[in-house]
Amino acid sequence: MPRLIHIGKLTLGARHSLFLIAGPCVIESDRHTLRMAERLTAVTRDLKVPFIFKASYDKANRTSLDSYRGPGLERGLEILARVRREFGVPVLTDVHEVSQVGPAAEVCDVIQIPAFLSRQTDLLLEAGRAGVVVNIKKGQFLSPYDVRKAVEKVASTGNRRILLTERGACFGYNNLVVDFRGLAIMRELGYPVILDVTHALQLPGGHGARSGGEPRFIEPLARAGVAAGVDGLFMEVHDNPARALSDGATALDLRRCKRLVSKLRSLGEFVRKL
Repeated sequence: MPRLIHIGKLTLGARHSLFLIAGPCVIESDRHTLRMAERLTAVTRDLKVPFIFKASYDKANRTSLDSYRGPGLERGLEILARVRREFGVPVLTDVHEVSQVGPAAEVCDVIQIPAFLSRQTDLLLEAGRAGVVVNIKKGQFLSPYDVRKAVEKVASTGNRRILLTERGACFGYNNLVVDFRGLAIMRELGYPVILDVTHALQLPGGHGARSGGEPRFIEPLARAGVAAGVDGLFMEVHDNPARALSDGATALDLRRCKRLVSKLRSLGEFVRKL
């Protein structure tokens, strides 16, 4: 059974309630980020679903050089600090270089290792030393068995506050699939497992200069993950996906969020009674 991970008042893992990590892919502006945090906090509090807000200050792996990357480390962390302070929710962001880990850990409750960097030893070790919760995204190129090595790198620092996230595996060109056996295999490592629903539906580089996606499958994939016993779900949510500055092709429309999360919470309660 996965160990319990404590983040403020939240307890994640084992047989505790299904939790949600959600927010826009990238910080687009102060106003937009705070508006999204306010709406998502209201939804999850109404539904009594444990919630962590996520957004990136820099999207370092965009398909095109011309794509919007974000406001940068300093400004982005200022905005995330406001979210944490004003709405009283934990916040998560991803780091791409060793030098970013310390500043991010001062502001964020969870620092995330991007999937493409999940084998980067120095980054994993520095994240572990930071002492905050570390969410390791399984690389699209890794088997679920290979995640053990990433976990061992973080745990070697004495930090066992680890989350593991599945986000799909490369399946030919411009396509990802989720092997649900992998969720059970990763749970055997003893840490809470999360399904990144929206990134798993990405079509990397599928639109040439940007990635595509298949958001019509968000609900069935999320239901399948909950039925398979994941501890949490990760979803990128936007109030206008068509105008999102990053990953709008896979984002869940905010207008659909409450109804979907309500159904997933009920399914999670049923599964946990089995």
